[in-house]
Amino acid sequence: MEDIGPIVSRKILGMRVDFSSYDDAVERVLRAAEKRQPFWLCPASVHTVIERHHNSMFREIMDSASLVTTDGVPLVWTLRILGIRRAQRVYGPTLTERILECASNTEMSVGFYGSSQRVIETMAVRLKQRWPRLHIVYAHAPPYRPATPEEDLATVRNIKESGARILFVGLGCPKQETWSYDHYRILNIPILAVGAAFDFIAGVKPQAPKWMQSAGLEWLFRLLSEPRRLWRRYLLINPAFLFLLAAQLVGLRRFDR
Repeated sequence: MEDIGPIVSRKILGMRVDFSSYDDAVERVLRAAEKRQPFWLCPASVHTVIERHHNSMFREIMDSASLVTTDGVPLVWTLRILGIRRAQRVYGPTLTERILECASNTEMSVGFYGSSQRVIETMAVRLKQRWPRLHIVYAHAPPYRPATPEEDLATVRNIKESGARILFVGLGCPKQETWSYDHYRILNIPILAVGAAFDFIAGVKPQAPKWMQSAGLEWLFRLLSEPRRLWRRYLLINPAFLFLLAAQLVGLRRFDR
């Protein structure tokens, strides 16, 4: 592979968000996988930014990320306002599929950690139907409670013994980012915290139509699909983000540490 250029980024409410593309993100992940280097990637959304703003421990976690991509369209718009005119969306589920396609073509083994056993199994079947040469060497759905130290050690051992070169984690924010931060140096492979990608690939949750995604209305589709689970995120967090972002843009508040 040719040398990858430096990462260009901007601070949104104090959080680094990187200017990337699907090709750029895929190349960085594959390079780390080939070299067996620790690397973790977060496709960030408004929820991620607000979580970091309110949670001091989460700031350290997000600041450690190897690459923070623009999963949410509002972050794309914000990067453009902040001077990166060519900013584009790097959507977690789509990025997941692109990396899996490359892994299938190169016979690079992959693993999955998160969601539920039903989702994991359904997703694995669908992926093998789509890419028969894809090597899925690890797939585990952890319990919904915190893992014990013994369970965590067993998980690390099993992932290492599986030979997975890329690991996808779907635990939801901020749990998946925290898990990635705690394990990416130990596992020494690229880890991608891809949120609801498992559910979308398995077909257990619907995705917003393309026009709603492009218009930045995916949040509305997801809110209508899961109102009881997501109402707080979208009806409280989104307005808070807009208020704080406006304060940053007009210079009323600084968020740099």
